[in-house]
Amino acid sequence: MADTIGKEDRKVSEPWDVPELIPVRMLNEFTYCPRLFYLEWVQGEFEDNADTREGRFQHRTVDRERERVERDPETSEAGMIRTTSVLMSAPEEGLIARMDLVEFDGHTAVPVDYKRGRVPDIPGGAWEPERVQLCAQGLILRENGYNAKYGVLYYVESRTRVDVPFDDELIHRTRSLVQELRKTAARGQIPPPLQDSPKCPRCSLVGICLPDEVNYLAQRVAAADRIRRLTPPRDDRVPVYVQEQGAYVRKSGDRLQVTKDGETLADMRLLDVMELNLFGNVQVSTQTVRELCQRDIPIAYYSYGGWLSGITVGMGHKNVELRLHQYGVATDPVARLDIAREIVAGKIQNCRTFLRRNHTDPPKAALDELKRLRNKARRASSLDALLGIEGAAARVYFSHFAGMLREPWDWDFTGRNRRPPRDPVNALLSFCYALLTKDALAAVLKAGFDPFLGVYHSVRYGRPALALDLQEEFRPLIADSVTVSVLNNGEIKEQDFVRRAAGVALTEKGRRKVLEAYERRVDTSVTHPVFGYSLTYRRVMAVQARLLARRMLGEIPKYVPFVTR
Repeated sequence: MADTIGKEDRKVSEPWDVPELIPVRMLNEFTYCPRLFYLEWVQGEFEDNADTREGRFQHRTVDRERERVERDPETSEAGMIRTTSVLMSAPEEGLIARMDLVEFDGHTAVPVDYKRGRVPDIPGGAWEPERVQLCAQGLILRENGYNAKYGVLYYVESRTRVDVPFDDELIHRTRSLVQELRKTAARGQIPPPLQDSPKCPRCSLVGICLPDEVNYLAQRVAAADRIRRLTPPRDDRVPVYVQEQGAYVRKSGDRLQVTKDGETLADMRLLDVMELNLFGNVQVSTQTVRELCQRDIPIAYYSYGGWLSGITVGMGHKNVELRLHQYGVATDPVARLDIAREIVAGKIQNCRTFLRRNHTDPPKAALDELKRLRNKARRASSLDALLGIEGAAARVYFSHFAGMLREPWDWDFTGRNRRPPRDPVNALLSFCYALLTKDALAAVLKAGFDPFLGVYHSVRYGRPALALDLQEEFRPLIADSVTVSVLNNGEIKEQDFVRRAAGVALTEKGRRKVLEAYERRVDTSVTHPVFGYSLTYRRVMAVQARLLARRMLGEIPKYVPFVTR
C-alpha cells in the first residue's frame, strides 16, 4: 500500500511553532494518550513514579552511548555488530530518536527497544504505542540508507524478544499518527482527559492531568462518585528546617548533611527531602544548591524571625502556554474577577466554619454576617468592591478570634496587626502565614505559574501575588488552626515569645514547636468536599493549584475553592 504523506504535509499554519523533528518517544506517548503527550511535550510537565524510575533502571545499560560498535559474542552470525544508545534523525520523515540498541549486519539494521515488564498477553505480543515507536525507528534507519524490515521489543522481566514486522499497514499508521501529533501540538489546545480509563492509575502525570476531576468539573461525567483517587494522599518526602545559627548544609554523595563546628546535626537521603528551609545565618554549599535545583527541590530562605525572604528553584517550569493564559486572565477584568470572587468566597466560608467549630460560644450574629458577606462576595461587581467585602469579613472574624482561645493567661489580642506583630497571637499568625506562603508558592511554581502575577492580589514588586491568592482559602484551615491549637493545647507558653521595642516574636524554641505543629497540620488527611477522596492539606493545595491552571487554560468553566463543611 503506497503512502503519500510527505514533508510538505508537516507545514502547519497555526500560531504554535512545532519543531521539524519529532522525538519518537513522544510519538509513543501520543499513541498511548494524546493528553499525556501534550502535557509532557508541549507544556513541559513531568513527574516521576515507581514505574518511570524502574524503567530508567532497566535502561541503564543501553542508555550508555558507546563510541564504537561491539560484536555480540552470543550471536552465531559473525557479521552482526550491536551498538547502544544510537542517536539518529530523519528530516524527510520529521523524526528523531535515540534508539536503545541497533543490530547491524552490513546494510541491514534491526532496532531493539527495551521494555520493562513481561510480554503482554495480546495478539502479536505488543501494544500499539510500542509497535508505532519501533516502526518510527525503522523509518529513521531506512532514511539513513539501512534496510530495516522489522524491529524487536525486548521485555526485560520475561527476557523475551518479540519481532515486529514493518508492514505497509503499520508504516501508514505510524506516519498518520505523526501528522495527528503535529496538528495537536500546533493547535495549542490540550486534548480532553480519557474517561474512566485503566491507563490513568499508573500514569506518572495523573496528579497533573487530574483526568476524573477535570471531566467532572467540565461536566463530562455526571456524578462525583465516579472520581477515582488516583493521586497519592501524601508525599512520602519530608521538609527539612534548619534553625541552628551558624549551621552549614552540604551534599555528601546522595545524602544531605547539616553540620556545625565539625559536628553532624542531621543526615538524610536526598530522596527523602521535599524542601529545604533555612532560617537566619545558615550557609549552604554551591554543590547542594545545584543538586537540589536539578532534583526540583526548592530552598526557602527566612529571616531569623521567620519572615520569608525568597525561594530558590531550578531553571523554572517550561509551561509557557499556561503563563500566556495566566497573563491573559490577569489582564481580562471579567475573567480575573470571576476567579477572585470564588477565592474570597471560599476564604470567608472557611473562616465562618472555623469560627463556628472552635468558638466557646459561637456568635450567631457574626456567623450570619459572614454568611451574608460570602454570598455578597460571589456577586461583587469589581475587585475594589471585593476587597471591601473581604476586609469587612476579616474584621468580623478577628473581632471574635479571642473567643477561640482557652488558655488562662491574657493574650492581649484585640485584632489583626503586623509588621511587626504587637502581641503573641499576631506573632503566631504572622509566622504561620509565612509558612503557608512558602507552601502556596511552591505549589504555584510546581504547576508552572508565574507566582508574581495574581488575579486577586494586585501586582507589587517582589510580592508573590498568585501564591497569596492560592493561600487565601487555606488561611483559616491551616495557619489559624495551628495558632489556636498550639495555644489551647499548651504547646506554646509565654516564655516562647520575646518582646523587642513595639514588636513580639517567637524564640527559636518557640518556632521549633510551631514548625512541628504546622507540619502535623499540613500532613493531616481531609476529605475533599467535591471529589470525595482523602488527601493531606499539602496535597490539597497542590491539587487546587492544578485546578486553577485548568481554569486559566479554559478546561473547566469555574475555579472551585476548597471549603470544609
